[in-house]
Amino acid sequence: MEYVSRVPRPPLDGLIDDLYYLEGVPPYARLTLPPMPAALLIVNLGAPFLIRAGTEIETTEYADGCVITTPTRAFEFGYPLRTRSVGVHVKPWGLAPFLPMPAAELCDRPVPVEQVWGRPATAELRDRLATADGPHEMLTLLEEELIRRLCETAGLGLVRHTSSVIAATSGAVAIDDLRTSAGVSSTHLAQRFKQLVGVTPKRLARTHRFAATVFSINPAESTDWAELASRAGYFDQAHFGHEFRAFTGLTPTRYVDVRRRFLREHPGHVFDGWPLPTD
Repeated sequence: MEYVSRVPRPPLDGLIDDLYYLEGVPPYARLTLPPMPAALLIVNLGAPFLIRAGTEIETTEYADGCVITTPTRAFEFGYPLRTRSVGVHVKPWGLAPFLPMPAAELCDRPVPVEQVWGRPATAELRDRLATADGPHEMLTLLEEELIRRLCETAGLGLVRHTSSVIAATSGAVAIDDLRTSAGVSSTHLAQRFKQLVGVTPKRLARTHRFAATVFSINPAESTDWAELASRAGYFDQAHFGHEFRAFTGLTPTRYVDVRRRFLREHPGHVFDGWPLPTD
């Protein structure tokens, strides 16, 4: 697969981790994406793809792309034989200035891009991207569109600062301490987070801790799960196992088996690192 990525220029760099272009044949027809402390915007330029947000939710087709706020559950992506898209990996608070609704309304409920930006504007953007002269021009067009749509957002400074502290500690921080240092009530902080991130600060911290723990696992080596759980701040190994199943649907040992399968069948693939084969 071809993957081109770049960090956006200011002021978008305070909201977005990177802009990317993706084209090619996916490694698997279906991939599971465990929750990350991040949001996602995809503008689809190829055949429709499918998303199922949780095991009890029906699979939905997305033709123009999708918008996903910070999730609390794993998503299953079903890809066409060949996929083509541009997208944005967004910081937890980064979608808020581009949304016409509170982020909480989209929590674990991916929506088409046209539901956020309108059908005519989305169609025009897709047409311009589809006729652009290569990936770099496409990313420039997407960046310009985002800058044009950037809006002032009340409470963004508070949420951004608090989220940054949570990220810096990998979720190992007392939310009440953050509330106290910010000089706001716990209710106000939670409301701002739900409005701009889609989840509470406690839930975001939980996701950061899980993500940091997973990234510390080396599937090529054996893992002392009790030590890993303790180092990550979980109460015990049972608590760690429960969190793992809640985030991935897998036990820790099964997760490593699936990760090893990906590495064995697609070494060095651009998707390696977080998505898991569903089949």
